[in-house]
Amino acid sequence: MPPTDASADTGADPTPRTGGSTEDTLDLRLPDELIALFGEHGPTDMDPSPDSTPAGDLLDSPAGWGPAATLAGVFQLVPVRIERDLSLVSRWMNDPAVAAFWELAGPESVTAAHLRPQLDGDGRTVPCLGALAGVPMSYWEIYRADLDPLARHYPARPHDTGIHLLLGGVADRGRGVGTALLRAVSDLILDHRPRCARVIAEPDLRNTPSVSAFLSAGFRFSAEVDLPDKRAALMVRDRALRDLL
Repeated sequence: MPPTDASADTGADPTPRTGGSTEDTLDLRLPDELIALFGEHGPTDMDPSPDSTPAGDLLDSPAGWGPAATLAGVFQLVPVRIERDLSLVSRWMNDPAVAAFWELAGPESVTAAHLRPQLDGDGRTVPCLGALAGVPMSYWEIYRADLDPLARHYPARPHDTGIHLLLGGVADRGRGVGTALLRAVSDLILDHRPRCARVIAEPDLRNTPSVSAFLSAGFRFSAEVDLPDKRAALMVRDRALRDLL
């Protein structure tokens, strides 16, 4: 249960809500920069390789969820590939602000040892890069909270889906980007996982910017929970309340 880190993001939520005017809707065409970054042959190179998590029925294939519009830019979740992404994710894990909560600082082998069980597992956790306007700038873990050890510590419901997050770039912290992306990713989960009624997160209680970002993104504080490695704030975004919070 790695700690969720919204990385000092306490800004207002810039994500457009549904139901309003469509005049400000962003173009959801995949940016050319993102296509170029993840392969020379277009979106087919973004399909999970044999090295990627077998994201089948357990999480309804996040690789196919497509882009999401935010006022921060077009955002895309791309499943991690070790050979392509290890150096970048490891560099982020060695940022002191990230390492304080994720506790994965060290050589690339430390990050690889964290990623491999997810990539070689049964698909209950999918590690992803988050690309904003074509640039990888965040790391995400989308996971089945009801099938995770976390379920021993709260009243889990079938298909509860969890989020872990870190923002890799200092420039993206503290100005509302994390809030916007948390809302966008939780919307993607609710849109593409019809059996999921709740999106769950469990940031460290000490990480007040992270807790604040979740609150601003439409999550509610449910409880304090004692986990093996931290005391956490259980944050919940309910499908039934998604248009109200």
